[in-house]
Amino acid sequence: MAGRFSRLRATCAALVAAGFVVGMVPGAAQAQVDDRINRIETQLRALQRVVFPGGDERFFEPEITAAPGQSQVRQPGTTSGTALTDMLVRLDAIEAQLTRLTASTEVNDNALSLLEARIVAMEERAALAQQPTGVINMPADRPADQPAALASADQPQQPASAAATAATTAAAGPTPERLAGVQAITKPATDDAGDDEYTYGFRLWDAKFYPEAQQQLALFVERYPDHWRTTYGRNLLGRAFLDAGDARRAATHFFENYQSDKQAARAPDSLLYLAESMIALGDTSRACIALAEFGDTYPALATGRLQAQYDANRGRVDCAN
Repeated sequence: MAGRFSRLRATCAALVAAGFVVGMVPGAAQAQVDDRINRIETQLRALQRVVFPGGDERFFEPEITAAPGQSQVRQPGTTSGTALTDMLVRLDAIEAQLTRLTASTEVNDNALSLLEARIVAMEERAALAQQPTGVINMPADRPADQPAALASADQPQQPASAAATAATTAAAGPTPERLAGVQAITKPATDDAGDDEYTYGFRLWDAKFYPEAQQQLALFVERYPDHWRTTYGRNLLGRAFLDAGDARRAATHFFENYQSDKQAARAPDSLLYLAESMIALGDTSRACIALAEFGDTYPALATGRLQAQYDANRGRVDCAN
């Protein structure tokens, strides 16, 4: 399309140069110039309808009109005005139309570039989560601000058993004991409704009611995307899946929490838990990438609050290669 615009501009320039001698050429030459301009106008209208399908008058006029400040363009076949003036006015209109089309093309190209970048990011996130399901013993349940002690990786059947138990429970419905246990967990009622929603989800998770915690924390994150607790909620939502044996879905939430704001309070925690999820999925390469990025991005935490978890995760994978 850019080449087509260049050819049209070159043609227009040639016609302008030719216009200065049109008064001295015979009538047959003037007719030939008119035919060439008519052909250019026809091609331009066809090009307009490719760029703006449907012929919507919000985007372009059905006929080429005079540029602002110029007299109205004479339709082919009329005789008003001199030949030179008529041709210059029509060329001005063509150049104005080309300018608008060029600007529209640049806007469309920029929009496509942004769309392609978003698609690439989505594909990377999907590839990160879609890995063969691995098994590993998950850490004990703790509040999000305390480092979890990692259990040994030589007990592979516990997460699988937990997932199977959860599936069986979901199929059979909650038992009276489970319903009573969930109902016994109270939801706080303070002047900060968002914090109340998060705290209720934390209490469900802390009591090991993981499916209920997942539902509550997902509700909190959706309703309060800008709350100061949102980074805690996303991180704990990932842990609720990780502790239930679903490392694949856990990895998605950890990755989103880290990517959304790397300076947020629980972004470093999510990066470490992302590495842990990759270990659970048997993806040593991505686990090592996450651990290396954690060490580079959060050196103070790697030797401070999260040192125990960081060292334990590094001890479970061989990143030397």
